[in-house]
Amino acid sequence: MPKGRNQPIEVAGVFVNPGERRRIEIPVAKLPTGTQLDLPIMVINGAKPGPTVWISAAVHGDEVNGVEIIGRVLERTEPRELAGCLIAVPIVNVFGFNAQSRYLPDRRDLNRSFPGFEQGSVAARLAWLFMQEVVRKCNYGIDLHTGSNHRTNLPQIRANLHDEETRRLAEAFGAPVIMHAGAIDGSLRKAATMSGIRTIVYEAGEPLRFDDDAIQLGRDGVLRVLHALSMRATRPRHKGQHSALIAKTTWVRALNSGILRLDARLGDKVVAGQHLGIVADAFGDDAAPLTAPEDGLIIGHTNNPLVQAGEAVVHLAAMAPEGTEATLPEVDPEARPVAEP
Repeated sequence: MPKGRNQPIEVAGVFVNPGERRRIEIPVAKLPTGTQLDLPIMVINGAKPGPTVWISAAVHGDEVNGVEIIGRVLERTEPRELAGCLIAVPIVNVFGFNAQSRYLPDRRDLNRSFPGFEQGSVAARLAWLFMQEVVRKCNYGIDLHTGSNHRTNLPQIRANLHDEETRRLAEAFGAPVIMHAGAIDGSLRKAATMSGIRTIVYEAGEPLRFDDDAIQLGRDGVLRVLHALSMRATRPRHKGQHSALIAKTTWVRALNSGILRLDARLGDKVVAGQHLGIVADAFGDDAAPLTAPEDGLIIGHTNNPLVQAGEAVVHLAAMAPEGTEATLPEVDPEARPVAEP
């Protein structure tokens, strides 16, 4: 770890000295009732010098796994043992979190609103505040997400793998799979990257549900990244299997509307033509099979048994040959859910 004395850091007009841990509540807005809504932030300023890293969750208000991951990371982080500064924001979309909704009150997606605008919409103002008071004070960022719209994701890291340092941190995290994902316009990751801050996204689990395996892996992954940045002297003892590199992904879609009986599970390796399940009516009639279009790994699927014709049901990833670069199309996941949240 670096030697010497760290410097104070200022967040929202509050100075946090080296070796100090401080909770800060940043005013965001007043509700129609007049109730003040604040953005809760925990700043742990290490006693030793080092980089500044933010970890964030619930940018989508219904994605709660990351909230618990951050809580468990903070349990294991002491200022006197830390080099640099950790800024933890477990609930970014405070509006959506309280409403158990992905979106903000104006139905905007916060992760399509960065870098924001001080005098803009509710989403734009919150995005601007987060960029000013958190992101632009940091050297690195870790943004925590889950699947959306009743979908669950195999734990995975999405990042710019063409950048050597970002790739090093993505591999240090130790998720089962990593993929190169183009940053989407308006996303936190793109806004941070445009500001020169290397950022990785962790995806695991489903909305409004705790997945303890995904949470444990996420906690250990964050701690491993901090260790890789020389912010922690120790790292979690156990590390999962070597991360598989994803070359491309595709969604298997329902051929008809009906009730889904899914036989495939997260993490299953499948071969082209393999049976994944069926979609049939309530009596089991008019059944249409789901089959794998190619060899791959199941990295996501819907948990909602009621599906429409054409709906994305199973997310299939093809492995990249060793030594090659992975790519992932830049598309809007609300239209075709294959990119980052």
